[in-house]
Amino acid sequence: MLFRKKGWLRKEFDDQLLEKVNDLKNSWNSQRQLLEKSFDPSAEAISQAKIAEAKYFFLFKEVRKRKITIRK
Repeated sequence: MLFRKKGWLRKEFDDQLLEKVNDLKNSWNSQRQLLEKSFDPSAEAISQAKIAEAKYFFLFKEVRKRKITIRK
């Protein structure tokens, strides 16, 4: 009875993590496309794209570490 709540909480946080990973992936892809289309990207735009990439890969590694799969 006590351990049943743990599984429920884990599933809830795993779902939140997957949502965050998808949001960061979309953000990173849009920033990357913006850099590809620009003639002379600013240093700030380049650094924002690198930050978005780093955040995405950090959370992606966490998803792999937790062995989370996407359920459809």
